[in-house]
Amino acid sequence: MNEVFIMEKEIWRFIDSGNCSPAFNMALDEALLDWHSEGRIPPIIRFYGWDPATLSIGYFQKVEKEIDLDAVKAHGLGFVRRPTGGRGVLHEHELTYSVIVSEDHPEMPKTVTEAYRVISEGILKGFHHLGLEAYFAVPKTDEEKSALKNPRSAVCFDAPSWYELVVEGRKVAGSAQTRQKGVILQHGSILLDLDEDKLFSLFKYSNERVKERMKSAFKNKAIAINEISPRRISLDEAKEAFYKGFAEGLNIELQSYELNEEELAYVNKIAKERYKNDEWNFKR
Repeated sequence: MNEVFIMEKEIWRFIDSGNCSPAFNMALDEALLDWHSEGRIPPIIRFYGWDPATLSIGYFQKVEKEIDLDAVKAHGLGFVRRPTGGRGVLHEHELTYSVIVSEDHPEMPKTVTEAYRVISEGILKGFHHLGLEAYFAVPKTDEEKSALKNPRSAVCFDAPSWYELVVEGRKVAGSAQTRQKGVILQHGSILLDLDEDKLFSLFKYSNERVKERMKSAFKNKAIAINEISPRRISLDEAKEAFYKGFAEGLNIELQSYELNEEELAYVNKIAKERYKNDEWNFKR
């Protein structure tokens, strides 16, 4: 008689925190990283949105040099610096996700790019659930590889990176990763729709010609789901697809998690002390 061994799937937590303020969003990602590093919670996947729509910038960006804050204000956007690298992202018509998992998790490769590839398998599967032919593009030429090391543009989505997720040759999800306290935090944007004019109005350029050149280059490289999907995809539909995608791609089971009052207070404290703080957001 053949015995069949059914492997128990690892259980991760799942939070859909809905639309939150920019400071709360970044603070919650940081808090989850803290709690996971202390062993208080298992690995966790989170979906979220932004209220108001927000420009987030990478940890290393220089605001004065790169960002047109008057335009940010004129559009009524929130503004926050992420704890992760990368460049400016307009969070508006999108599903934002974060994944928090220990660096020494048995399924996590040691290098950033390989870990990114494993985590992004969940996003890849999510696109497949939406009926889109997504795949990973690996930079092949030396030129492409060196472009990764020397990002000239302030706009996150026009830089291809290792294992870029693409549909029809154009980038469909932008992600950034940081590692702190032995924990990987990867978060990113899955674009449903994109207002390119608004996006490009938020950055500083040496002149109009440079702006137009970057804009047309961007059009060839990045795309929102609803520009390529044969039918309109709603946020709820996207959530369902990527929820399934992460469970499948990472071979895990997801269980909902609710923050208690004490945890919420901790998140709000980080939001106030760091992500609402001008010192953090503007001084680099």
